[in-house]
Amino acid sequence: MESERVDLVLVNPGGREAVYQELGGELTAIEPPLWCRLIAGYALDRGKTVTIIDSEAEEIGPDEVAARVKALNPTLVVMVVFGHQPSASTQQMVGAAHACEALKDTAPELPILIVGGHVSALPEKTLAEEKVDFACKGEGPATVVQLLDWLQSGAAEEPADVAGLVWRDGEDVIRVNKPAALTHDLDADLHGNVWHLLPMDKYRAHNWQCFGDLGSRKPYASIYTSLGCPYKCSFCCINAPFDANRYRMRSPVQVVAEVDRLYRTHGVKTFKIIDEMFVLNDRHVNAICDGLIELGYSDELNFWAYARVDTVKPAMLAKLRKAGIRWLALGIESGSKHVRDGADKALKQEDIIGIVRDIQKAGICVIGNYIFGLPDDTLETMRETLDLSKELNCEFANFYSAMAYPGSQLYHQAVAQGWALPQSWSGFSQHSYDCQPLPTEHCTAAQVLKFRDDAFHEYFENERYLGMVAQRFGWETRRHVEAMSTTRLKRKLVDEA
Repeated sequence: MESERVDLVLVNPGGREAVYQELGGELTAIEPPLWCRLIAGYALDRGKTVTIIDSEAEEIGPDEVAARVKALNPTLVVMVVFGHQPSASTQQMVGAAHACEALKDTAPELPILIVGGHVSALPEKTLAEEKVDFACKGEGPATVVQLLDWLQSGAAEEPADVAGLVWRDGEDVIRVNKPAALTHDLDADLHGNVWHLLPMDKYRAHNWQCFGDLGSRKPYASIYTSLGCPYKCSFCCINAPFDANRYRMRSPVQVVAEVDRLYRTHGVKTFKIIDEMFVLNDRHVNAICDGLIELGYSDELNFWAYARVDTVKPAMLAKLRKAGIRWLALGIESGSKHVRDGADKALKQEDIIGIVRDIQKAGICVIGNYIFGLPDDTLETMRETLDLSKELNCEFANFYSAMAYPGSQLYHQAVAQGWALPQSWSGFSQHSYDCQPLPTEHCTAAQVLKFRDDAFHEYFENERYLGMVAQRFGWETRRHVEAMSTTRLKRKLVDEA
């Protein structure tokens, strides 16, 4: 007896090796795909049958993805390329392109819609270049369900009324429909409570989140409490799917209930709060912390979340720590105030140092995020950034090269001024072989990239840092960091310089 046809298959594409090289092995996180969850929940609530294929977590290649999709014979396939942070959407296009190509070779009759931050920033280009039938400009859930309804209706007319859809009208014309309205009732429409559709045993935290207890990386989950960001940093593309600087929040009650469900059903104690800016709205954050504390087991929990130097208030730190927030990631970006101002990140040096120390005194670890190659950077200001990172000596640090991600102000500036951009989507990955950051007026792209890679090793091989790690987390963690820093990324741009 033939099984009933599935309405919708959502695919989270893989390609970690091309994006991270050797770092994609055991060091990086494998996160539940947020937007697969949100779209799935939205569709299920509207009577659709849904399957999620998380090819990254299951470590399956494009051919296996295509075979699984073909066997399910869905009405619609959706390739979801949001990634787990704003910059990750573009680099996810590598795996998405391979999966779409394999699927069209295997089952050309199945319609494919591609959604994500990158797609929303470049919808017409994506539709023109990739082996897909439709693209989405916007966040996606409403567009997915409307397109599915249109396909299932067998309507003869074109899909001109599907909000947010980008489609081909004949061979040479691409149409962009009116945008879909943003969803504002996140609790009802974007709850994402479809954990039963995911391979929960496959997910793991970043290595650094479990310093001191490296065996606790599983089980793991990432949740969200808000969408969007009200700030306008020139290098950020977080708001590309929303087409505005919008900030929407879930109710704290729903957030806490989701944590409790994951703790009791799947044994999850290690969490990421995936919000671009969790520590922002005091009432929202305090209510979530109060709810987590009331659960009675917050001392077992290990959360990490994003904050800004100018949104963290010392008075709230004790409550954050009591609620299980053990790590806060701060966008410090540069050691030069002039460079920070040029990137629309106006922060005073003394404020940066002060808030990092306040966070650490509260028993919360800090991840310092730094960018080399911002528009006003020189070799000297990049050195200032590295020196600041070593002075702060945060428990972990991420070093990035400035990248003109599609959807960011920097991307529009790069296109307008004719700056050299990566020739492939993997070139937008910070860790790929063909990574190509932006040059500055004073530094070539190769100089920026080499400085970034050298900075990584100087920081993590620095005895002051290693001594702090051993004292705070133990010698096993120190040896883990020392082993991590032996990995040298291969770089085409540097090799050819």
